[in-house]
Amino acid sequence: MGAMRKVMLVVSTAAVAVSLGTMPGSGMEAAADSGTRTGPGAEPDAGAPGEQGPVEADVAHHGHISLWGGRLAVRLSTGNHGPSGLAGATARLGFSVPLAFGQKLPDACLWGGNQVVYCRAGELRADGRDSEVLLDLRTVGDPAEVSVDISTVWNGGADDHNPDNDKHHVLVPATGDLYVY
Repeated sequence: MGAMRKVMLVVSTAAVAVSLGTMPGSGMEAAADSGTRTGPGAEPDAGAPGEQGPVEADVAHHGHISLWGGRLAVRLSTGNHGPSGLAGATARLGFSVPLAFGQKLPDACLWGGNQVVYCRAGELRADGRDSEVLLDLRTVGDPAEVSVDISTVWNGGADDHNPDNDKHHVLVPATGDLYVY
């Protein structure tokens, strides 16, 4: 991996951490009385009086992607099949081709490099309505096909006993057709 690519990876990872950590309810706030933090990588304190053990939720992504003339239309729906609600979740969309520089993303998304977009979902009730993000992207050039990898990178530290429904690999030929995942 080249030096520039490593720098982009470090910068994009830091941007995701900062962005997620500054959102209310992101789980990264410092606990007022213990000085500990919660969120990705933090161990739940199952022994605290009045608190339950780890939260269990089932984050799932679905939607469709279309490619034509160097344009990518992406519909990303993130839902939670329960049993517990979540403050939110973040999906990573990795594209097999570079995306054109300078494109504006929806407020819920940020760039992770020229081939990666991170999108956060707001509060996800158990078996509640999905959070939806629509992306209108341009590729560099006019590729004959693009593959897109979609996965959850943050779910508030919840146990997900069905992680397969939040990981997708979608091959999208440049036909203008909708490819559903």
